[in-house]
Amino acid sequence: MKVLLVGVGGVGEAIAAIAKPRAWMEQMVLADYNVKRAREVQKKLRQPKRFPVEFIDASKKSEIVKLAKKYKVDLIMNAVDPIFNEQIFDAAFDAGVNYMDMAMTLSSPHKKDPFNKTGVKLGDYQFKKAKDWQKKKLLALVGCGVEPGMADVFARYAQDHLFDEIEEIGIRDGANIAIEGYEFAPNFSIWTTIEECLNPPVIWEEGKGWFTTAPFSEPEVFDFPEIGPVEVVNVEHEEVLLVPRWVNTKRVTFKYGLGDQFIGVLKTLHMLGLDNKEKITVKGMQVAPRDVVAACLPDPAYLGDKMSGKTCAGTWVKGKKDGKDRQVYLYQVADNAECMKAFGCQSVVAQTAFNAVIGMDLLQSGDWTGVGVLGPEAFLPEPFMEKMADYGFPYGIKEM
Repeated sequence: MKVLLVGVGGVGEAIAAIAKPRAWMEQMVLADYNVKRAREVQKKLRQPKRFPVEFIDASKKSEIVKLAKKYKVDLIMNAVDPIFNEQIFDAAFDAGVNYMDMAMTLSSPHKKDPFNKTGVKLGDYQFKKAKDWQKKKLLALVGCGVEPGMADVFARYAQDHLFDEIEEIGIRDGANIAIEGYEFAPNFSIWTTIEECLNPPVIWEEGKGWFTTAPFSEPEVFDFPEIGPVEVVNVEHEEVLLVPRWVNTKRVTFKYGLGDQFIGVLKTLHMLGLDNKEKITVKGMQVAPRDVVAACLPDPAYLGDKMSGKTCAGTWVKGKKDGKDRQVYLYQVADNAECMKAFGCQSVVAQTAFNAVIGMDLLQSGDWTGVGVLGPEAFLPEPFMEKMADYGFPYGIKEM
């Protein structure tokens, strides 16, 4: 497989590092606006011909199409902030190649009632073009990271093997990660974190469909394997928009363990308008406040050696099996020290990246096939889950 990797930040580097030992990966183009960063990653990989570096402006569709055709790639892998998703998604279509991302096109809150009604939902832009992709016999595999991605595969597996009837599917994410030397340092893209945490969270219910609630609503304490109890709250996330399309359930939620400090910082950013992604004029210069915040914080790609602890991502499912009530949690725990040793990447980005690489593997082998715009739960879960341990990220199933 030949891949155009658009974005060589923390997750992009992890994708390349995890794909490197795999014989099916013929070539992966490391394309980024920051060529210096891309060359750093290329140097670590020590295979410059197999991992060539290119400059790219992800806001310009024509540049993406040009690179895809130059290298005759089979797939465009989107590993940048989702503000560029529309351009990259459309570029893959125009280039006539398959597409994959780990976060779908952005939402816009309802203008009059944002905490009850949905406006433009995550992925709406992509799903509206699904028939065009089908006609062209191309595949856009959307939401193929850890959450969304692995969590969606778990939901499909629970439906197929663990339950006769599902009442609720809840994605639950928690960690005990500590970062030495910083009072505040997110371990994932702050741009994306602000987007998903401050937008109205989406919930899906049978008979009601998709609706919204207030940020950080419905707190609960969830007991994570190898980590322990963590308070989690509602956050906007793609699984809620994907799972109900292919899995039969009565309710879908996503809750994330943020912590009081993180929530406090996000609320302050929102209060000051520093979460704004639209550009404003500052002393004659056009800047987006959110980009300024991101520039002031350490790059998560360089925090691995200062991080310690584990992160747990998974899918809690409640329902019935053989007439009896049942609850299970399907999960994956990534240890930072182990990820740094195996891949040279910190655990949060590595845990996100490995799923995209498995997705590529399954597309290349033909174990996953399809056309149109599809989420991971549209495919059989067994081939994916069978590969997780081989890739260094084994899953677990806990009876609740």
